[in-house]
Amino acid sequence: MKSISGKVIWITGASSGIGEALAYELSAMGNTLILSARNEERMKEVAARCENPSKIHVIPMDLANFNTMSALVSQAIAATGHIDILINNAGVSQRSLIADTHFDVYKKLIDINYLGTVALTKAVLPYFIARKKGHFVTITSLMGRFGSPFRSGYCGAKHGLHGFFDVLRMEHEKDHLQVTLVCPGFIKTNVAVNALTADGSPQKVNDHATSKGMDVDIFAKKLIHAVARKKHEVHIGGKEVAGIYLKRFFPRWLHHVVQRSEVV
Repeated sequence: MKSISGKVIWITGASSGIGEALAYELSAMGNTLILSARNEERMKEVAARCENPSKIHVIPMDLANFNTMSALVSQAIAATGHIDILINNAGVSQRSLIADTHFDVYKKLIDINYLGTVALTKAVLPYFIARKKGHFVTITSLMGRFGSPFRSGYCGAKHGLHGFFDVLRMEHEKDHLQVTLVCPGFIKTNVAVNALTADGSPQKVNDHATSKGMDVDIFAKKLIHAVARKKHEVHIGGKEVAGIYLKRFFPRWLHHVVQRSEVV
């Protein structure tokens, strides 16, 4: 598999799960990393476990605080000199039926998963344009390509990311910017444990499907390989990836398959 080395890479959602696994892999490859998430102490623990902790910078971030993004980008640039790759990984999932879900839960899902990611991306964009290079990597989900019960707001936000970043790629091809959309399937992380339920409280238990998913370290390696190849979009997971092709060619069949599947 291809690797990435000698780059300055900013990873959001770096305190656990996919972000944490990427930190370990990319640090071992000799990259300088900026780690961001809300839990500063946990990020410091991740940084200490990286192969090159002296090349790790921790910058706390809450994606829902849109107005802080420009200041955080300035802080990142001051710490590292520049940014080569921004990995938009932070987000929160959902496990609740539409009829039961409070509207505030939908707002939170959009604020964090969509608007927060857009706000950070727009804050980084002028620096990439000025340098005439830069790579946006946004981790969406297979739920950004087709839907599933219990994830209505999550699916809506992830679908939105695909629209935004496809256009970003088109508008800034002239500036030599790269955009890679990464769509995970079921990956063994705490995404289901932390997922918002109908009243906004976390689910606190894992899904069977998630617990049987791809190992997060394997996923991280596959993601890095796709980024190194500058793929426009990549789908990583198990048999659930087939949903992409069913959606395209047999959408009614996909509907019935998902309805019969174990989605939680």
